[in-house]
Amino acid sequence: MNQFISSILIGFSQGSIYALMALALVLVFRSTRVVNFAQAGQAMVSTYIGWEVINRTGSYWLAIPIAALGGAILAVIVQNFLMRPLSKRTSEGAIAPVANIIVTLGLLGVLHSGAAIIWGSEEKLLTSPVSTNGFKIGENVYPFSATDVLIIITSVIVMLIFAFIFKKTNLGLALRAAAFQPEISRLAGIRVDRVQTIGWAFSGAAGAVAGVLIAPGSYLNPYSLDILLVFGFVAAVIGGLDSLVGAAVGGIVLGLTLSFTSQYVGTALTFVVPFVVLLVVLLLRPNGLLGGRSSRNA
Repeated sequence: MNQFISSILIGFSQGSIYALMALALVLVFRSTRVVNFAQAGQAMVSTYIGWEVINRTGSYWLAIPIAALGGAILAVIVQNFLMRPLSKRTSEGAIAPVANIIVTLGLLGVLHSGAAIIWGSEEKLLTSPVSTNGFKIGENVYPFSATDVLIIITSVIVMLIFAFIFKKTNLGLALRAAAFQPEISRLAGIRVDRVQTIGWAFSGAAGAVAGVLIAPGSYLNPYSLDILLVFGFVAAVIGGLDSLVGAAVGGIVLGLTLSFTSQYVGTALTFVVPFVVLLVVLLLRPNGLLGGRSSRNA
């Protein structure tokens, strides 16, 4: 029973981070219909910014908003100086989706190399501002700490903020309209380019928070967040690639699946199981658990 409870707790903690990365991918996809495979690199650079803040000020709490701001600024730069010119040159051709994938993958490599030049390839440790020791209840110690509580609470707050923006504000309506009907949106007076830039900024901030949350207790290097991108992408597709709620659901489903696999089967299948789950979900629901027509309002 203790092992079962531990699996659930760990699954929710891991799933919250996967949900944040999935949310970052969904935010870009909803606003520009681009799958940003450079998201891991952007999150990694933002996490290094957070690491610098912690080293210089000693404050993890200050590192989170500054890393999020850095992630947003980096995303705006990428969108304005790379993705927007690319989309204007390829918008009329069938090669546009392929071009986007190639460019974002290339950008990921550039960010890897740039981070290695600036910060070096050696691993850097980020310490958690709260305890990483498991909670003790009676005679049992559960592998669930105050750090895990911080991860879940922060992830929920971030996701609720974005859910509110998309569902309850004019900006959210403009973001959805600009993604699905950009030409009609322009005729309605929406500044599509600016709105899409805001969507990228939101995505960069969400990815940065995911990176700063996952880093404490682990080592940061230029490639350390690549696996987070893989799991975040799988979570986004499981939930429905254009659904914010789906990103959260997909992240939790994936986190629980990986946790139970690790506890009851072993770590050897950790990288395989997510893709098995993804395959099963797509066979049953090709648009994801919450994807499809309803995702325009989710």
